[in-house]
Amino acid sequence: MASINLSHIYKTYPGGVTAVHDFCLEIQDGEFIILVGPSGCGKSTTLRMIAGLEEITSGELEIGGKRMNDVAPKDRDIAMVFQNYALYPHMTVYKNMAFGLQLRKLEKKEIDAKVHEAARILDIEHLLDRKPKALSGGQRQRVALGRAMVRDPAVFLLDEPLSNLDAKLRGQMRSEITKLHKRLGTTFVYVTHDQTEAMTMGDRIVVMKDGFIQQVDTPQNLYDRPDNLFVAGFIGTPQMNFIDVELTAEEGRFAARFGGAQVEIPREKALGLESWLGRPCVLGIRAEALHTEEEFFSRPEAARLEAQVDLAELLGAESMLYLNCCGAKLVAKAPAGYPAREEDTIPLALDTQKLHLFDKETGQAIFH
Repeated sequence: MASINLSHIYKTYPGGVTAVHDFCLEIQDGEFIILVGPSGCGKSTTLRMIAGLEEITSGELEIGGKRMNDVAPKDRDIAMVFQNYALYPHMTVYKNMAFGLQLRKLEKKEIDAKVHEAARILDIEHLLDRKPKALSGGQRQRVALGRAMVRDPAVFLLDEPLSNLDAKLRGQMRSEITKLHKRLGTTFVYVTHDQTEAMTMGDRIVVMKDGFIQQVDTPQNLYDRPDNLFVAGFIGTPQMNFIDVELTAEEGRFAARFGGAQVEIPREKALGLESWLGRPCVLGIRAEALHTEEEFFSRPEAARLEAQVDLAELLGAESMLYLNCCGAKLVAKAPAGYPAREEDTIPLALDTQKLHLFDKETGQAIFH
């Protein structure tokens, strides 16, 4: 097992394109870290620099307290699981898993024990004599994990390992990888563009955009306290509702106004807002903080609004309502039986304790 320390890491390609800017992160021994962000944000490049598959332009990489910038990939005590599994098609599952150990000249008896132990943990013992073409996507993924496991590495690196699987199998494999991490207690660094994977699997999440770290925190803190508009919009399904607003103040009470509607800001959130009066701001509110049930309208933290229904989607246990509120497009969740049809005007109770406010120019959070 090993800790990883990335200090002021840059990756610049010929032609001057910088893919990763000033990446600083300390990963604890045994931690499950997720790198998440849209395509092209630099997350896979960062993972490949840890693996030694990409050269670091500048900065320091340490694994287990040892500088690794110039150490060959085979000597870094890491194992990598790729998006396309990278299995040898002409070899059986057993030989795929054993191949790396054979290169290291381990005894046949030890190789056999390691392969069967990994196969038992991953429930693929019955597949050891098959070739990859005879396996499903989920089985191939297990084989790729098993091939990494038998090496008993200090660090597991996983580059979008579930992106080729269907939705049901992705959910199943998420839990399998999480259980595997807990069983092995090894450091995992996992790259994905799927924020659901990030939220359900990681101890901490690194949100990236355009090669820069936007925020590093636990999944719950990222959801509840996003540092900026990008993180707020990227984390959570559906994404947070954003409304362009103007802040006003009357008799010491602050409110956010948009299109003829007004939302009063709770006193505890309004501290220091004087400097934001008259400046462009963005109000953030998640779908679950917009309520349609009557019981919420009498609560002291509720701000009452009206909205027109553009579309109602029934999702079984709940309905997703796409709304127009004074020109602002909102998404709200409602109980499955809520009677809403297109072009209906419905009342909404907005939970003002769940408001977020952002500076429109910089995108930085003002309050949560």
